[in-house]
Amino acid sequence: MARDLRGFIKILEERGQLRRISALVDPELEIAEISNRMLQKGGPGLLFENVKGASFPVAVNLLGTVERICWSMNMQHPQELETLGKKLSMLQQPKPPKKISQAIDFGKVLFDVIKAKPGRDFFPACQQVVIQGDDLDLNTLPLIRPYPGDAGKIITLGLVITKDCETGTPNVGVYRLQLQSKNTMTVHWLSVRGGARHLRKAAERGKKLEIAIALGVDPLIIMAAATPIPVDLSEWLFAGLYGGSGVQLAKCKTVDLEVPADSEFVLEGTITPGEVLPDGPFGDHMGYYGGVEDSPLIRFQCMTHRKDPIYLTTFSGRPPKEEAMMAIALNRIYTPILRQQVSEIVDFFLPMEALSYKAAIISIDKAYPGQARRAALAFWSALPQFTYTKFVIVVDKDINIRDPRQVVWAISSKVDPTRDVFILPNTPFDTLDFASEKIGLGGRMGIDATTKIPPETEHEWGAPLESAPDIAAMVERKWAEYGLGDLQLGEVDPNLFGYDMK
Repeated sequence: MARDLRGFIKILEERGQLRRISALVDPELEIAEISNRMLQKGGPGLLFENVKGASFPVAVNLLGTVERICWSMNMQHPQELETLGKKLSMLQQPKPPKKISQAIDFGKVLFDVIKAKPGRDFFPACQQVVIQGDDLDLNTLPLIRPYPGDAGKIITLGLVITKDCETGTPNVGVYRLQLQSKNTMTVHWLSVRGGARHLRKAAERGKKLEIAIALGVDPLIIMAAATPIPVDLSEWLFAGLYGGSGVQLAKCKTVDLEVPADSEFVLEGTITPGEVLPDGPFGDHMGYYGGVEDSPLIRFQCMTHRKDPIYLTTFSGRPPKEEAMMAIALNRIYTPILRQQVSEIVDFFLPMEALSYKAAIISIDKAYPGQARRAALAFWSALPQFTYTKFVIVVDKDINIRDPRQVVWAISSKVDPTRDVFILPNTPFDTLDFASEKIGLGGRMGIDATTKIPPETEHEWGAPLESAPDIAAMVERKWAEYGLGDLQLGEVDPNLFGYDMK
């Protein structure tokens, strides 16, 4: 398995999922325009080898399909991600084993944790070239500007690494950074994120916050850093669990932090509490430009990189984007964890078109009246990332929640808006959601699209239409006799039924 960016690029190229582009391209709008067109079609990853104003190639769209996300995690199918989710769910809420087999399974997970412990590389590739002081110029990096209304150039797929000045516990997150000068950038993070908490602690003690940005890392580590589940494990350990072996770390040159040893670039700096600059606007995942916010200013004093480094980037926007593909994979990982939190949930799905978190479709094994409403309420409080989910649709377990036609049928045939729709007003909300009447405060809607049972309804529910089993079996046997053997009744093109899906 690839454990660095170069190894992953090699895998993509071997599998016909990478295109090298030698034509001159501009990081100002052009790279994003090319990549966006490729993302819309589920096309291959791109490696731009001739970038205007830069001496480094730019990789983008490497994680632009769910298939490539799975490859980055040494898997072939999205369903395999649920196995990883089961492992994490056992660590989150371990239960006393009732059977020997359960004890063995838990022992295997603990052994995996031991194997996942990070190691130390004393001669790391990421420090083959060291640039400090006045020689440091961030303009040498091929930072992209994705949209014409963006305030400037950005870093998007960098691991932002900080440390709790009291406990020494590191935090690894993926946050947007805006270029402000040759040696400064602002970082945009929510107040609930680990980096923001570390900055508040440093401010209370009158200290600067040390920070490192690792660029061009193993995509598996990016997935680990983007997994916001409530387990008291470091992101490095997560990455080790994801990959099956520990991440090799290297100590930074000028700050007391550790970074992945095989990073392509590493930026080292500090934040002085209270020192801020305007950040934004930028195109965001909602499909609109965000606002301007005063954000912490990072002053960099050192940049290290590998020989002949590759710059990895991406950008946000209305799906499909790479962040949406990552969210689909994380959806699979969350599923076993969510089942452990809310036992009646059979499956759940966060559609990409709903920005991967604004709407959730849940299937339950319904056993008692009111259960759908209970499941929706439990979902909103199960994991922190579901706090900003606006709509929860609950269906029966026989509905394929990943088929929008079945979900629309369930809503249309099983929902009375007066009885089955409930709204929670004035709840804490995503500040990027412009649909809210008040920024940061909005409503949530639950829709019970399950079959109703007394006392939810006072009349008998109609019996579902089904084929006669013996006739269905006979037709299956005689299909070729009808002269229809050449017609395969598999996946149907939805465009045949009035949809316009390109």
